[in-house]
Amino acid sequence: MTELLTAGLLTALIAGLLGGGHCIGMCGGIVSALSFALPPSQRHPLRIAALMLSYNLGRILSYMIAGALVGGLGQLLTGQFQTVTHLLSWLAVFVLLMMAAYIGQWWYGLVKVEAIGKYLWRYLEPLGRHLMPVTHPGQALLIGVIWGWLPCGLVYSMLILTLSSGGAWQGALMMLVFGLGTLPTLLITGALARQVTYFIRQPLWRQASALLLVGFALWQALPLLGIMPPL
Repeated sequence: MTELLTAGLLTALIAGLLGGGHCIGMCGGIVSALSFALPPSQRHPLRIAALMLSYNLGRILSYMIAGALVGGLGQLLTGQFQTVTHLLSWLAVFVLLMMAAYIGQWWYGLVKVEAIGKYLWRYLEPLGRHLMPVTHPGQALLIGVIWGWLPCGLVYSMLILTLSSGGAWQGALMMLVFGLGTLPTLLITGALARQVTYFIRQPLWRQASALLLVGFALWQALPLLGIMPPL
């Protein structure tokens, strides 16, 4: 595994963990529906856990498919045009700074990126509605696959980063790691979820998270500026 891919995987994990508050806003409703769609007599913790895991498995599977497609596109572009590699490296730095600005609430330009997928989502969203209410893991898995294509600036930013991942399997791996990073927040339910949500939405946490991403961006920019050896 190259150092560049290792850096990309670490970035993906950090972005997934730090973007937990955004994930709750985007997917919190469907996650809650998975619990409360069951009759009270059937809300066994193990059954709810199976639904949650199935939903997230489907969601991450869609992330990986998208990552493979975009990573493969990036590999094709770099194979055809040598200058693209350098441009994609700078694009990755720029996207990291955009993510930092979004998480730190310094600038919301990232939200505009979500408009890219609204046309496709218009057709996918009704398919998910037809699967409701969810009563077994198979339904939850399919809904997760559909919800994985929900327009999300954070996910789209990660997909842009996979352009410089090196290939299809590397792109899929980066999106897998990103998806795993989002899991802790989405799997926590009940009162603890409210406490975690309150914590990760605090200004201090947001600013610290944003500064950490800025640090990652600068770390990737230094080799491009010739200040340190290439990753």
